[in-house]
Amino acid sequence: MPVHPSAYQAPFFLRRGHAQTILGALTPAWARPVFSPETLTLPDGDRLHLGWLRGGQLRLVILSHGLEGSMRAAYVRGMAAACARAGWDVLAWDYRGCGGRANLLPRSYHSGESGDLRHLITHAAPGYDSVALVGFSLGGNITLKYLGESPPHPAVRAAAAVSTPVDLASSARALDEHPACRLYQRRFLRSLLAKAEEKARRFPRVLPPGGLAGIRTIRDFDERFTAPLHGFRDAADYYARASSLPHLNSITVPALLLNAADDPLLEPPSYPGGAAAENAALHLEIPAHGGHVGFLTHGLRRWHERRVLDFLANSSPSKPTHSRLHA
Repeated sequence: MPVHPSAYQAPFFLRRGHAQTILGALTPAWARPVFSPETLTLPDGDRLHLGWLRGGQLRLVILSHGLEGSMRAAYVRGMAAACARAGWDVLAWDYRGCGGRANLLPRSYHSGESGDLRHLITHAAPGYDSVALVGFSLGGNITLKYLGESPPHPAVRAAAAVSTPVDLASSARALDEHPACRLYQRRFLRSLLAKAEEKARRFPRVLPPGGLAGIRTIRDFDERFTAPLHGFRDAADYYARASSLPHLNSITVPALLLNAADDPLLEPPSYPGGAAAENAALHLEIPAHGGHVGFLTHGLRRWHERRVLDFLANSSPSKPTHSRLHA
């Protein structure tokens, strides 16, 4: 599917990627849905914390957050409320160790952990005619990797990935080497290192000799913590095997990849025009502006919510009027 033209027009004062990114992160959700909690035990004994919005619908959307985010993030809450209004049941989730809760095992989450999403879908899909997946940033990479690495659950009919680094190596490089991205790099590292230090206290054998001393970059962190903890040879091996880019040609359900051209966290490999041209199921849209999970309008509303819902409505056959509550 060739690259789609985009209808998004940024306000004149938000035609800079950093402005969109920062203001998008600071803008609260206009709606604050109250999730019904559930704890899901995984096959290895660890746990995922889930949040449901149930309205008795026959279709479900599963929301996956970004790096060091949670289901409480404004972009997740806003998307959840918009989906519920449009006639979807909603399931948001926190990755292992996210949402202010330590997980039970030495391992944590990472940018390519599609196995946990697979277990979550298997748990949640029964009872629904169709399931849609929506991922933001890291969650978008997990979503697309899940769709392409092996056949998805038969209930999964559509997906959307917003502001997604489908090539992890280039996005790590952008964070580490672009001076304008230093703010984001430091914010991520501060949170990641705090969690890693807490892991080391609980599980003294998690870290190699030297611990976390001297880590200054995202690549350093992935080389010394993420990769060895999750079975990768090194950071390069982790980036190669955890990226969704090699799997895009294998996606078979309609999937929207919405990446702004001025996203400061994305490099050219995350605008995969070639893969979109070769795969009719992959819909690539590159608005000129929008930053990283920004896409704000004049009223500081999140335009991507409407775009994602329009895409899901056109891709998922199950209609909201046929609900379990009214069957």
